[in-house]
Amino acid sequence: MNLIAGVGADFANQVLTGSLLAALPIALLAGLVSFASPCVVPLVPGYLAYVSGMAGADAGTGKASRPRLLLGALLFVLGFSAVFVVLGILVATAGAQLQEQLGIVTRILGVLIIVLGFGFMGAMPFLQSERRLHVRPSAGLAGAPLLGVAFGLGWTPCIGPTLSTVLALGLTEGTQGRGAILAFAYCLGLGLPFLALAFYFERSGRVLAWLKRHRLALMRVGGAMLIILGVALVTGLWERFTGLLQGWIDGFWVAI
Repeated sequence: MNLIAGVGADFANQVLTGSLLAALPIALLAGLVSFASPCVVPLVPGYLAYVSGMAGADAGTGKASRPRLLLGALLFVLGFSAVFVVLGILVATAGAQLQEQLGIVTRILGVLIIVLGFGFMGAMPFLQSERRLHVRPSAGLAGAPLLGVAFGLGWTPCIGPTLSTVLALGLTEGTQGRGAILAFAYCLGLGLPFLALAFYFERSGRVLAWLKRHRLALMRVGGAMLIILGVALVTGLWERFTGLLQGWIDGFWVAI
């Protein structure tokens, strides 16, 4: 019990900071924007079919049960989540070594995020390349987590602008735990749509068609979000906002 309480207290200490609470919804939204990007949405039906086994053992029937689809999608999401969480921990570890220069690092990262935001909006075509690692593990549930790992490793250039933003926020946090939490929030934003479409696979075509029709608007909104965040980092507004949020947290007492 003491161990569980200690772990819970440590997690609370990691989360209840102004900067992390402000960054969590941004990381979640960045994951959603990554899912809606033109280089991910068109491949979702293929991924779901592949990880559920419809491309393999169930090809004869042309359909897979909903539990099998959900399990395949979950294993796929867990695969790329492992990659991104480890990456978040590594970047946050590097950030811990740069705490003395954190102000300069934050502003440099802000400039980078602004550039990536313009690139995500289409202003810099070379930032929208779809270079990726092509790995094809066996179809079905056994290959689902491996396909997820391949997605995490191989599609990083494609979802780079939004992922880089989350990693930059993790770098400024300066602790491994907070970097992992931010990366996990990003994975939730990217992974939950996969699970939702697996659950409603019969109706997923309409959702994906809507995302394709509005891809330009979604990219512009996502790019604008990155630019606003970058400007906040460069100008110091982000630090002020998180400081105000931290003051609110420190002054909050639960009445018993």
